[in-house]
Amino acid sequence: MARAAETTSDIAEAGGPRPLQLTALTKEFAAFTAVDSLDLEIPQGSFFALLGPSGCGKTTTLRMVAGLETPTSGTIHLGDREITYDKPYKRPVNTVFQNYALFPHLDISKNVAFGLQRRGIKDVKKQVADMLELVELTSQAHKKPAQMSGGQQQRVALARALINKPEVLLLDEPLGALDLKLRRGMQIELKRIQTEVGLTFVHVTHDQEEAMTMADTIAVMNHGVIEQMGAPNDLYENPRTTFVANFLGQSNLIAGEIEGREGDHVKVRVQGALASVPGDRAHADSGQGWLGIRPEKVLIAESGETIDAPGETITGGYVTDVSFVGVSTQYMVRMPWGQTLMVFEQNTGSRRMLAVGTKVDVSWRPEYAFLLDASQDAHAGMED
Repeated sequence: MARAAETTSDIAEAGGPRPLQLTALTKEFAAFTAVDSLDLEIPQGSFFALLGPSGCGKTTTLRMVAGLETPTSGTIHLGDREITYDKPYKRPVNTVFQNYALFPHLDISKNVAFGLQRRGIKDVKKQVADMLELVELTSQAHKKPAQMSGGQQQRVALARALINKPEVLLLDEPLGALDLKLRRGMQIELKRIQTEVGLTFVHVTHDQEEAMTMADTIAVMNHGVIEQMGAPNDLYENPRTTFVANFLGQSNLIAGEIEGREGDHVKVRVQGALASVPGDRAHADSGQGWLGIRPEKVLIAESGETIDAPGETITGGYVTDVSFVGVSTQYMVRMPWGQTLMVFEQNTGSRRMLAVGTKVDVSWRPEYAFLLDASQDAHAGMED
């Protein structure tokens, strides 16, 4: 852990790591507003993800922090220091882009050393060696970028950025060019590196799994604003908008009539059945609502059979589609009122797979449900 200590102590000497704060940050283009009065504070030393679909404003936000875009209004601070209009090279911020932008004619050690040498620092050998050790590329120091895999090139880009000892490292879709297996491995590597160096990482991505795997905190962006922000498990288990419920994973949203609070639960009439939602997961109190339940939280059994750990049970469905995906089987179940529900069942081998056309009942435990206002679009956040 000596390498991490060196990095964080250097920052401490410069006045200590500082939170990144965006206040009423706005970026308007001729035809639209990309970022709309964004307020955000990112704690020092955290791994923070800006997650959202293409065009939501996340990359524009990152570019304003980097100094590559000028805000229309609002401010950017690192601690007490305002950096809103500072030139990019005057900010204690570095960016790693999706294409890595490595110099093809330089070997890896010279690529990593480039930033220090450009600033006139001559003795860079130890710092380069430390960075290559951090990203586990010591043995590759004399190779050219073209001789390396995409994952190795990504690590070189990280080392080149980190050697400058920024307070904030900005990651703009850094894993987007990698294949699925390599991307998953690099997610773990990025988190390891962030933990070791102890710097603030701000990661922009449209990949929900990527954000949830690495980030301490996720801000879900949509049309230039933050829909919801929190720890990955909080956003997934307790979404506050239909956009978050649909964009971060998949959700069944069932229309219901809210009957009111009863103790620490809210009662909802759903297709003739009375369902219960914990009060801290209910984000509407009256009128019409969307009762939400994640597909993997729905239990399924042939009609009339006992469902393990039953909760709220609805009868009269039938299976319309079956997809075997290894660890789970995904069922589509047509309900009596015409809606199709998604059910993901773990393949434990405890029973045979249900066939298309099988009449089934579905159930879920009340503590896994959430409740949203019906004025929200039930299809918001769904990918095309």
